[in-house]
Amino acid sequence: MLSAKVASMYCIETENLSHQFASGKNILDNITLQVPSGSIYGFLGPNGAGKTTTLRLILGLLKKQSGRISIFGQTFEKNRVGILRKLGSLIETPSLYGHLTAAENLLLLQKIYQCPKTRIPEVLELVGLSDTAHKKVSQFSLGMKQRLSIAVALLNQPELLILDEPTNGLDPNGIIEMRELFKRLNQEQGITILISSHLLGEIEKLVSHVGIIHKGQLLFEGTLQDLIQKQQESSSLKLSTNDNARALQVLQSIYPEAQQQNGKLALPPLANAEIAAVNRQLLQHGLEVYHLAIEQNDLESIFMELVKN
Repeated sequence: MLSAKVASMYCIETENLSHQFASGKNILDNITLQVPSGSIYGFLGPNGAGKTTTLRLILGLLKKQSGRISIFGQTFEKNRVGILRKLGSLIETPSLYGHLTAAENLLLLQKIYQCPKTRIPEVLELVGLSDTAHKKVSQFSLGMKQRLSIAVALLNQPELLILDEPTNGLDPNGIIEMRELFKRLNQEQGITILISSHLLGEIEKLVSHVGIIHKGQLLFEGTLQDLIQKQQESSSLKLSTNDNARALQVLQSIYPEAQQQNGKLALPPLANAEIAAVNRQLLQHGLEVYHLAIEQNDLESIFMELVKN
């Protein structure tokens, strides 16, 4: 177990968190997460991977079966009220009153949170709903309901936001605006954000840290830079010639790991001098080189490679 000094670096920490259905089927298998204070942490995985179950356990919405959870360095069991005062969340379907307006929904919660009424127009402005504050929520689109739910999560000026697929239902412009909002909240107000998603392409533009979960197991955790490093390690030298079969024989005499992939020849990453030498070798054997370039897998491909089994 980590020392208290080390644990204080993390806003959220789980250790060997496991959970089962009543049938005995494992949903989570020894999930150990470390969400650094001040980070934007992307919790990624396909639908059904265990993301929402993990977040519900962290928030105390599911009874913990096995493992340890701490938030702000404290356990939820002993410090529930204090933790909730500093936390905002959006999990699954937004819980809103359709017969009330956006402002009225927030007014109800403002009384519960005992925060200033002035906070209501502030959060509506933040999520871009100022012009619809007096419109009934039953008339809202799904995207507008998502925005209002995030306004609810921000009402008590939290230090930590936990968001489950918060961009669901938003159009491309809405997604960009929400991404910029999360960046501002993190950079200007110092809010730590844990955000789940199955879309790495979108998350990689936002997060500083990443955890990838699949079939209830954590496959990767680290900084976004760590994941980019995996991308660089998975790059390869791709080439094509007028006779790939003969070129493969030439290459395998120098690099036994050379292989044919999708109509091109592939080699591991090489230094510039080695690439030049490969080109010379092929030309010396009378081969015409049509294509020669280092190709990197994008982060989406690395994500799919991690979860393909």
